[in-house]
Amino acid sequence: MRGYRALLVGAGGMGRTWGKNLLANERVELAGWVDIKLGAAAAAAEELGASGVRAGEELERALAELRPDFVVDVTVPEAHHDVTLAALAAGCHVIGEKPMADSMERARAMVVAAERAGRLYMVSQSRRYDARIQAFRRLIAEQVGELGILNVDFYLGPHFGGFRETMPHPLLLDMAIHTFDAARYLSGADPRSVFCEAFNPPWSWYAGAACASAIFEMSGGLRYTYRASWCSEGGPTSWDGDWRAVGPRGTARWDGERAPTAEVVAGAEGFIRATEARSGAVQPDVPLGIAGSLRDFLRALDTGEAPMGECHDNIKSLAMVFAAIESAESGRRVPVAS
Repeated sequence: MRGYRALLVGAGGMGRTWGKNLLANERVELAGWVDIKLGAAAAAAEELGASGVRAGEELERALAELRPDFVVDVTVPEAHHDVTLAALAAGCHVIGEKPMADSMERARAMVVAAERAGRLYMVSQSRRYDARIQAFRRLIAEQVGELGILNVDFYLGPHFGGFRETMPHPLLLDMAIHTFDAARYLSGADPRSVFCEAFNPPWSWYAGAACASAIFEMSGGLRYTYRASWCSEGGPTSWDGDWRAVGPRGTARWDGERAPTAEVVAGAEGFIRATEARSGAVQPDVPLGIAGSLRDFLRALDTGEAPMGECHDNIKSLAMVFAAIESAESGRRVPVAS
């Protein structure tokens, strides 16, 4: 199978993580690394022992001189639009970090640019690449049936410091897309509308709303509820949340850590019907996180098949974020329009 030349944009913590994954993939040559901060890309390349990587500060120059097959965008959300459009205009495919953009207007422009360029633009929703959530999805489909109820609890108390603690909506804008995207992945349903309340308890160390409760109406009549907090100390859920999925044949649960389980109806009589336990088979050797995203992206380049996170699909998850924020600020139910 053919190899691909990559240009990595962004040399922060996540940029270094992507650098490690690109260097570890035998089908990828990390040809260049760019960061607007003087010397940052060169320092990151040296740290990872990537002596042959050409590092610099100018994206357009790197695109013109290196002519990479694809660009990996690991910049701040505000820069995703400009980096992606420049890469697509240079004839490159793009894989970028979430969120796609810092506004729906910019995200839509990025989708149009990918269409016009005839290139793949994929957003790395890396939490889909986990054997446990994949087992949960199969368990729902095989044992529970088409969902009518999907609930998730997300309670953690991280003290990040820095920009998150000054954002107006740190939970919804920075974190919720992982959980919203997981809901779409697990259910196969698309969002229709949302009512959301975002708030801050008096002990919160965030300036903006660090808690939210939202109910989404999804296609097929599914109701997806999201209860979450980033300022809850003690009794934490996992970073993937604690899930309950209810369908015509029973209920499936996943705590974000252990293998998923289900209880399915076993009898046709009784005030409370008898149930039988089922467990989800977690497949071994599933590439985790970014490694899974990268493998899916390369397979899409090989085959032309759309990967998970392809921009036309991922924009629906981003739309859930901005619709939830709009609902929280307006106090009304709003449509989710991608």
